[in-house]
Amino acid sequence: MGRAVRALLLTLRLALPKVGVGWMFAVLTIDFNRVAIFELGIAAVLVTSLLSIHYFVAPFQVVIGRIADCRPIAGYRRTPYLIAGSLVASLLFLALPSVTLAMGAGSFTGVLAAVLLFTLFGLAMAVIADTHHSLIAEVTDKETRGGVVAVVWVVMILSTIAAAIVMNIMRSEFTPEGMQRLYNLSPFIVVGFTLLGVLGVERRLDAAELVAARDRARALAPPGNPLASAVRLLQRNGHARAFFAFVGIAIFAIFLQENIIEVFGAEVFALSIVETTRFQPIWGSGVLLGMLVTGAASVLLKPSRRTLALLGCGGIALGFLLLAGVTLFEQGRLLTPALFVLGVFTGIFNVGALALMMEMTVEGATGLYLGLWGTAQAFGMGLASIASGGLHTLLIGSGLLAPKLAYALLFGIEAGGMLLAGCFLLRVRVTAFMQTATAVEAPVEPLPAMPAPAAVRA
Repeated sequence: MGRAVRALLLTLRLALPKVGVGWMFAVLTIDFNRVAIFELGIAAVLVTSLLSIHYFVAPFQVVIGRIADCRPIAGYRRTPYLIAGSLVASLLFLALPSVTLAMGAGSFTGVLAAVLLFTLFGLAMAVIADTHHSLIAEVTDKETRGGVVAVVWVVMILSTIAAAIVMNIMRSEFTPEGMQRLYNLSPFIVVGFTLLGVLGVERRLDAAELVAARDRARALAPPGNPLASAVRLLQRNGHARAFFAFVGIAIFAIFLQENIIEVFGAEVFALSIVETTRFQPIWGSGVLLGMLVTGAASVLLKPSRRTLALLGCGGIALGFLLLAGVTLFEQGRLLTPALFVLGVFTGIFNVGALALMMEMTVEGATGLYLGLWGTAQAFGMGLASIASGGLHTLLIGSGLLAPKLAYALLFGIEAGGMLLAGCFLLRVRVTAFMQTATAVEAPVEPLPAMPAPAAVRA
């Protein structure tokens, strides 16, 4: 019983940094975009472009992962970097209201300041993402990791819901003062939950282990700057290339519809804004259910992470094909079941793929490899964001296809993308990846593996 309680407490602590991440993205995607576009009249393309910047600075995950692997601070490879990233990202929100107001007033300097803020935010989020995932990978084992990942991401989703409630309580109507008071909460929430989550979780390395950590990290990657090293790692490891392609293609396919799904409801089924606003909660409910069930199954039944990811790929493809059929035959009553099914299999995919990402690393170069997979994720989401608008303009805006045909084609592309991603995953073997990744290792003393707490190992 004591071991189970300790395992639960560790899992909840590892999830706490995601509360801050959920808060920041909720503020940006629920409040900032609405205020900037509607209340202040800033061009939507400028606002969405600013929100997309963090996707395209994602390669910095590789850089920070390499730095953290090779240069621990005070004996810690993850904790200091994670705290620093959380601090920088949250402090930027203090300046965001005044910068947003300046953009609304037509200030070019305000636009430049916003670009700088969102670039710094993207870099800080790259630090948070890489170091948090690396920490989870290093303090959990393969048997418990799926359950931990499920809890971590459920907490993040729930935190965005809680953030929306807090926003409505703090300001029912927009005022510059209310916006500033709301954004001023960010450092307290983000840094506070990060500190509660990570302090004391990571084991401190002693002097001998620090030397061994640096030597091993340098031996496991080619010399040179981290981005060039990452490219060379992909070039010489076919399993790493296949996994990178799997992550990027799958994320692209899943999120291609995200920015236009509400528009789809209006253009194909003539649904009101209230009705289309329900799409995301329906899909999100399915995601939560899929992640919770899969997380429990991962702990109790211990299925292969690869099997879970493949099941998710197939199920998501089925969900998109169902949506395509609903669209072609205009079966509006089946929209809710189709979105819910899509969400459930997305939840299954999330648990399997995220746990597999943490398994596809090498001790001593965890940050570098997770930076690679994080970059694939970000590029997939960024390209999906751009492609969705481009396809809508090309197919529907130009009059080339009727809306129902265009959306059916788009959902078909997404289904095909998930099947293609699954084909790449079928080529991946974790054991073979490990053998190739460690074949270039110089003869150094192995760094003792960071032991997971006994409760987690149990």
